[in-house]
Amino acid sequence: MRRKSLRFRLHEIIFEADTSAGRVFDVLLIISILASVLVVMLDSVRPINNQYGHQLYLLEWFFTILFSIEYILRLFAVGRPLNYARSFFGVIDLLAVMPTYLSLLFPGSQYFLVIRILRVLRIFRVLKLVQYVSEARYLMRSLRASLHKIIVFLFTVLTLVIIFGSVMYVVEGEAHGFTSIPRSIYWAIVTLTTVGYGDISPQTSLGQAIAAVIMILGYSIIAVPTGIITAEMSRNRDEIISTQACLQCSAEGHDPDAKYCKYCGARL
Repeated sequence: MRRKSLRFRLHEIIFEADTSAGRVFDVLLIISILASVLVVMLDSVRPINNQYGHQLYLLEWFFTILFSIEYILRLFAVGRPLNYARSFFGVIDLLAVMPTYLSLLFPGSQYFLVIRILRVLRIFRVLKLVQYVSEARYLMRSLRASLHKIIVFLFTVLTLVIIFGSVMYVVEGEAHGFTSIPRSIYWAIVTLTTVGYGDISPQTSLGQAIAAVIMILGYSIIAVPTGIITAEMSRNRDEIISTQACLQCSAEGHDPDAKYCKYCGARL
């Protein structure tokens, strides 16, 4: 009973933002995350590293140990720790501490600690901005629904750049920088996406005419994926969710009147 009481109290502090203790914990956590990311960024600046490298190294280990303890407490606070470990935030929490330990074997890998910035996404729950969490879910549903259409669109674009690249290789040739079909396809991609690096450019009148067609086509193509996703978004309705986390699997995103977790069935 004492262990269950401790687990419930830890869950309330670590996972919930409705209590004062939980809110203070999350605010301090976000401050620590931002500070740790700042330390990693400063460590990559050579003049600062030369002068304060040792202090930054100690701070990096301090935050790593701090987040490691927090990760272990999160696993202890939920009834099904493996469910949390496999969740989005569970994976991010693990990746937030692994680079420092890996740097003992692979020097330089500690700079991947900037992935900790993803943990700041918890601020949505801290500030109770549930409408933004709902909008994010709404957008993800629309992206998943339009995935097949986007794949067909990208395949069509890939076909076009291969055709245009091959044509430009024949029209311009090696003398004007189109030394191979892959390099010509690279030029077609740069032109079709309206990036226009300018490292390769057509010199013949026919090549310039084809390039003009590709440029105009690029402007019209840009709007296609936007239209596909917008159409799917208009078919989905928004939803209202709460910030309550499941005591067993730590899952969030439940309806405000939910009594049971919709992922594991545990009582909320």
